[in-house]
Amino acid sequence: MNTPRRMACRWTAAAVVLLAGTSRADFGDPLVGLTAEQLARFTDGRDTFEEVEGVADGLGPVFNADSCAACHNVGATGGGSDLVETRFGKITAGAFDPMVSHGGSLIQAKGIGVQGACTFVGEQVPAEATIRAGRRTTPLFGLGLVDSVPGVELLVLAAIQARFQPATAGRANIVTDVVTGRPAVGKFGWKSQVPNLMHFSGDAYLNEMGITSPLFPNENCPQGDCSLLACDPVADPEDDGTDVGRFNDFMRLLAPPPRPRLGWAELGGSVVFDRLGCASCHVRTLVTGPSPVEALRFRVFQPFSDFLLHDMGSLGDGIEQGLARGTEMRTAPLWGLRLLTTFLHDGRATTIADAILAHDGQGRAARNRFAALPADQRARLLKFLGAL
Repeated sequence: MNTPRRMACRWTAAAVVLLAGTSRADFGDPLVGLTAEQLARFTDGRDTFEEVEGVADGLGPVFNADSCAACHNVGATGGGSDLVETRFGKITAGAFDPMVSHGGSLIQAKGIGVQGACTFVGEQVPAEATIRAGRRTTPLFGLGLVDSVPGVELLVLAAIQARFQPATAGRANIVTDVVTGRPAVGKFGWKSQVPNLMHFSGDAYLNEMGITSPLFPNENCPQGDCSLLACDPVADPEDDGTDVGRFNDFMRLLAPPPRPRLGWAELGGSVVFDRLGCASCHVRTLVTGPSPVEALRFRVFQPFSDFLLHDMGSLGDGIEQGLARGTEMRTAPLWGLRLLTTFLHDGRATTIADAILAHDGQGRAARNRFAALPADQRARLLKFLGAL
């Protein structure tokens, strides 16, 4: 029985969890507590992140944007956006085929035009593809904190879930870290297919802007036709690693979303959030490990994600990356949700309620409990989520 005293204790506990370790910085600000040298690196990184690249800088020959900030800008530089990119593939002999020979699995939608004997145009999803999926641009706020969580902690979290909540337990995506060449726990991307921010920086520079670096030295073949690379006007690697390092600095030192403003209605919704089982996957609180940056060292933060893969049934996008199967998706962090206008990996949902109701697979039970909520409890939950 929920007595008033018990409910007050639960609300107080929810408030403590939500407010502990949150930053005083606003969207797009650096982490609180950086040194002067670290602030300078953050600023240099942000300037490079916002810089518009041209063909002479190595842009292309096929690409999606000419700057990082062209996609990451809602709320401030480093935010997400409603932009949706396309991935594709097909099932061959029962296995996922990214169709590399056709330029897969990510579409680069733009080309740099006429270069010598070649004309570079944007790629198209080939007719042979049987899987097509959208990927919405995600925010980068606070990812330095996520990067600083030791991979072993996520493995432990997965083991705890498997022991105590097997029906909704997640699992880590183990991928190859290009920085070290060794297996690592994935944390970033819709499939947790990227293990750290340095890897993320080089990967995005290549796959979104077509700019090679020592970490990713080989150009993408436009629509799979590698002969066209003979017309690529800039020798590889097009970045010597400087820009990739600055992107990493900016993202690593970028503050998390600022503290949400919570009234009694939102705190009541926080209790509903737990009762529905949402926090089983959207884990409220994580803790960073050792770091050379004091502002990232052993910090408590609230991303509302376990950064693990969960089988989402029909909500999966069909794409496989690393160990992630087609039905599996990484738990989307909910911090900063108040900035978003479209939701889920492909932006199909235009309200938070619609996003919840689209959950399937391991999220189906929580979805059904949400659908059965009395109107007042549903309203409080949505008010809470809309404040994050």
